[in-house]
Amino acid sequence: MTLSATTGQPQLRDFDFHDQDFDRVRELIYGHAGISLSPAKRDMVYSRLARRLRQLGLQSFDAYLDIVEAGDAAECEAFTNALTTNLTAFFRESHHFPIFAQHLQRNGAARPQTIWCSAASTGEEPYTIAMTAVETFGSFTPPVRILASDVDTNVLATAQAGIYTEDRVEKLDAERVKRFFKRGKGSNAGKVRVRDELRNLVTFRRINLLEDGWPVRGPLDVIFCRNVMIYFDKPTQLAILERFAPLLQADGLLFAGHSESFHNATHLFHLRGKTVYGLAAKSGNR
Repeated sequence: MTLSATTGQPQLRDFDFHDQDFDRVRELIYGHAGISLSPAKRDMVYSRLARRLRQLGLQSFDAYLDIVEAGDAAECEAFTNALTTNLTAFFRESHHFPIFAQHLQRNGAARPQTIWCSAASTGEEPYTIAMTAVETFGSFTPPVRILASDVDTNVLATAQAGIYTEDRVEKLDAERVKRFFKRGKGSNAGKVRVRDELRNLVTFRRINLLEDGWPVRGPLDVIFCRNVMIYFDKPTQLAILERFAPLLQADGLLFAGHSESFHNATHLFHLRGKTVYGLAAKSGNR
């Protein structure tokens, strides 16, 4: 029996989970994905990784973490997937999208505009970006290229399929749902699927923001990196921002999450609106 780190109440658990196990998890996920886990996440970590122990038929966290620490590629990926939080919604933080639309209009259709959604999760955000582009240009072939990436391969698979339960679109305007989704019938009743014309606007790739050599070519017109920096410590945030800056067009925009601020990177980015950033004059493309 152990005590819950959040409630202090006794818990019956299948596996022992010691302080040193949690410390190893924190060190490993920081190394693999740059995520800084607070002590408050201990119960969440146990719950998610205990599933891996059961699936692998292991008897201890020590044995499991030995596998991850040894660099087993498949298990390192499963470990990262298990500890990645993926909260998202269509038109989440909706104040960003009129600003994004204005930016698209300002740059016009003279050349394709390139957008990177760097924390795509299950796809709602990149499809919202695509919907905004279609609405802005009044066409299912807007002059945009959208790259959507995530470190979690499970959520990327969901994003690529573009299939959601109806409750995921219930807050959208009925005309948007009709224009951009197909409702399921028969065994697929209660589900919707993103229309192929919209899905074709988005390219999905696994990208770990901590890895060297991102397969992303600049200059980019827009980077969406929303609600992911909060999981990184300040040095990791700064390192990522230092890599974002040279990828952006001189007038490019970086959209961040509602609880994220980059006060430690004013030499790179300056605030242009509510959690919307532009390049600082001296950071420009290099």
